[in-house]
Amino acid sequence: MESWEFGRMLRRWRDRVTPEAVGVPTGRRRRATGLRREELAALAGISADYLTRLEQGRATAPSAQVVEALARALRLPDAERDLLHQLAGHAAPGLGVVQSRVTPSVQRLLDRLGHTPVVVYDATWTLVLANAPYDALMGETTSWRGIERNAIWRNLLGPASRVVHTPQEQAEHVARLVADLRLTASRYPADRALRKLVGDLAEAGPRFAELWDSDTPPPAPGDTSKRKIIDHPAVGRITLDCDTLVVALDDLRIMVYTAEPGTEDADRLALAVVLGTQSLTAG
Repeated sequence: MESWEFGRMLRRWRDRVTPEAVGVPTGRRRRATGLRREELAALAGISADYLTRLEQGRATAPSAQVVEALARALRLPDAERDLLHQLAGHAAPGLGVVQSRVTPSVQRLLDRLGHTPVVVYDATWTLVLANAPYDALMGETTSWRGIERNAIWRNLLGPASRVVHTPQEQAEHVARLVADLRLTASRYPADRALRKLVGDLAEAGPRFAELWDSDTPPPAPGDTSKRKIIDHPAVGRITLDCDTLVVALDDLRIMVYTAEPGTEDADRLALAVVLGTQSLTAG
């Protein structure tokens, strides 16, 4: 890694990003024209101390996930994003691998949903980003690392989710996720990280291997499959619509959680978001 040049470029790009462009509130007494370290760190989901060490060249091995998060937070165009990966010692993501790229146009769409719970997954069902309302509704995601960020792993082996499923619904949900991952693997046969993920999931438990090797088609989603019941610890159960939007060219899945306006579920969702975002801000 070219640590000095990597840090220099981070500082340069941080200084040119206006807070308004990335949704960071500004006060009257603000003197900095660009982003503060603490602000960029929060947007990228890393600690301010780690960002300081990266900028000063004292941390020399950022993961591709961290580099991608920084590029996304800085709203870098493709050429600069690729350069940041290269300076970190990583190959720039190519056409034959699963993308976790959130383009500026998609990011603008997400910004407009800033008060709505939204989570973005890549084609392997690995979490790319979750906004603050999503964390308020579902539980904080910022501490998830590695395979913890994969929805298949979390549904098979991870801690209990706040989504309420019957055993049959849970089994069908996992079967659909694994079937979708199998399709992803057929589209990206040269992606080594994808092959490693499949191997790690197979080693983690026998159920994944059974589903992966099964010739049985996954259960078809029913008419009510997008309805989700969330058991929130502060406000109780909330029934929500969960719509999954697919960004075709980038192979991303954007999941948006909403409630019918004027209903008790809408009120509970609003309260959960307020309570959760206040808690996240205080933390």
